[in-house]
Order: sequence, then structure tokens, then C-alpha cells
Amino acid sequence: MSGPAGTSAEGRTGVGDERRARAVWSALVEPGDAVAGALVQACGAAPALAWVAGAVEAGRPDWSQLETAGSGLDGALRGRLGAAVRRWSARWPSLDAERDVAAGRRCGARLVIPGDPAWPTGLDDLGALAPFALWVRGAPPAAPRAVALVGARASTTYGERVTVDLAVELARRGWAVVSGGAYGIDAAAHRGALMGEGRTLVVLAGGVDRAYPVGNAPLLEEVVRAGGSLVSEVPPGATPSRSRFLQRNRLIAAISGATVVVEAAWRSGAVSTAHHAGRLLRPVGAVPGPVTSAASAGCHRLLRDGVAVCVTDAAEVIELVGHVGPDLAPAPDGDAARATDGLDPLARAVHDGLSRRTARDTSQVAARAGTTLAQARAMLGLLELEGLARRAASGWVVGDAHE
Repeated sequence: MSGPAGTSAEGRTGVGDERRARAVWSALVEPGDAVAGALVQACGAAPALAWVAGAVEAGRPDWSQLETAGSGLDGALRGRLGAAVRRWSARWPSLDAERDVAAGRRCGARLVIPGDPAWPTGLDDLGALAPFALWVRGAPPAAPRAVALVGARASTTYGERVTVDLAVELARRGWAVVSGGAYGIDAAAHRGALMGEGRTLVVLAGGVDRAYPVGNAPLLEEVVRAGGSLVSEVPPGATPSRSRFLQRNRLIAAISGATVVVEAAWRSGAVSTAHHAGRLLRPVGAVPGPVTSAASAGCHRLLRDGVAVCVTDAAEVIELVGHVGPDLAPAPDGDAARATDGLDPLARAVHDGLSRRTARDTSQVAARAGTTLAQARAMLGLLELEGLARRAASGWVVGDAHE
């Protein structure tokens, strides 16, 4: 197949080179194409692309060649491949790996493939749905400690405030914040991470050279300047589409150790991201909102269905995704231990019969506690030893240890 002047078909299509082949696959098929993913898993990116090239050139698949290249292919996949090749053929003439790599170079992007140190290994959990490559601007996207903060574009002031607070604290504690670069909760997550002087990863539905939405272009550039990353599985110049936004959600869930939905309507992309995370066995958290708020209906749905657990601050998010022990959230002040927690019921009843200000004699304490005089006398002695009761001139009062 002839190509642009000065380029060979092999150079344009990446046949014979694994890295270049993965660049071509990222342009040839739509994100989340399980048939293409299974073919590449079975044969390798370059051999699988060579087989597709032969099928396009000949106008029909060579099944015998495929059986030699990919012993792991089953009959069901082979049946779907015929239709897939016809689908991919329409895009084949426009492929040019060298053009895409050059476009990436012009905008400061590079190609990252599985096996590279910068590759986020969590993406491998997607199996046949894993991206073939990532186009990356900024720092390497691999982040061992990463949390996704996602939510509605049409966010409320409450949702944005909670998101910024979470992102700032997560960033300060060394966690990378992952989101989708959209308006609303996504933008608040990235801004909060920048305010916390931490890393943030923006997973885009279009090319890394195309800010979408355009209004967030300054924010995305600031992410790169601050040491964060812009990431996409489609090449530079690719336009975002509804299906690509939906498929982008699986990458956000897979890159992150946990996903937190801060604010989301009943049906939203953020809820989709949460379900992707659940299927990957990643922890999912949801921030509750006012029960009257439609903007939090998706969060409440996730909580009610048992998909997510309730989180209200960064410490609870870290507990959700971190290590048992060092990352446990501290107990709220309201749950702090009380001096009377270890008392048996009889001693507690006698203690409840005491006053902080008014001294009461033993008979009065017994009457208030509902005990015998002997029981009250014995328990008052025990409480005095513990510092929970104190003798006064005319009786007993609550001891200083109670405070």
C-alpha cells in the first residue's frame, strides 16, 4: 500500500515494530475494542497488525496465517474478527504512525506502552479492554499511590468545595489525584491537587494536544507545568466523542487505587467510573450530599446499592485505599474514650447518681441509682479509687477524673 511521499507502508502502519504497531492500533480502533484487544493479546501488537494489513490488502482474512500467529484464539473470537476487519478497513487508508508520533513530538507528547517504566500497571487489569498505548504529556503517568476524584460537570458549590478540600489534603499526603479534566468536579479535583502542591493526572477522551473543554485549557497547561500528566489512549489530533468519554472512565478507574464519587446525578459518567472500579475490585467511595439534592442522587444510589462506602474527608479516603494500620483514619473527637467506659453497669449506675455541683449522701445516691445502700457504699469506694467520685463535706460529688 502506497503512502505519503518519503514514507513506506511499513513505516506508516508500524508492521514489524511493536512500539510503532501499538501507536497504529491506538488510531485504528476505537477505545475499548475487545476484539482488537484479544487479537493483540494472542498474537502481539506487530504480528496482529501484520495480519490485519494482509487481510485489508487481500480483501479477505487469511485464517491459516492467523492460526499460526495466535494459538490462543478461540472459535468465538475468530467469528467476530471477520466483522471487525471490515470495520477497521474503513480507517486503514488514513493511518500514519510517523505522522502521529511527529504530532506528539510537536506538542511535547510521547508514546508509552506496556513494559515501559512509565506504564501504569493497573491498566493491565483491564485485560482485552486495556489500551494499546498511552500518549502522554508531562510527567510519567505511573503513580503507585493514586486516587480518582470524579463527579458531575454541573456541580454545586458544596460539591466543588468538598472536592478541593479532598484533593488538597490527598496531594499534601503524597497521593496523586486522577480525574477527567472536565468542568465541575473534575476541574475542582485538579485545582485542589495543584493547590496542595501534589501530582494530578488528567485522563482525556481526545488527543493530548486538544484541550476539551477549551475553557479548561489554562488548567491543563498548569497541570503539565506543575509536574502532572495529560494522558490519552488516542493519538494527538483525535477528537473526543461520547463513546470515548464513556471508555475513558475505565482508564480512570484502572489507573487509580480507589475511586471516589464526590457529586453525581442519578445517571452520570462518574457513576460509570465507579462501576468500572468495582468490576476491577478497586475500592469505591462516595461523598453523601443533601437528600434533596439531585446532584448527589448518584452518590446516594452507590451507597444504597452497596457499590461504595461513605467517605467524608481525606483521612477516610486514604483509609479506603491505603494500608491496614498506618492509613487508618483517626477516630472522631466525638468517639474519644470516656473515663467511665470501663465501668460495670452497677458502678455506672452509681456514678450516674452523682452530681458535679451538689453533694449527695450515700442514701441519696442509692435512691437515684436504684441500688441498695450497701451496693452504693461499695461502688462509691471503687469510684473514689478511680478518681470518678470525691468526698465532699456533706456527701459525694463527681470526681476530677471524669473531666
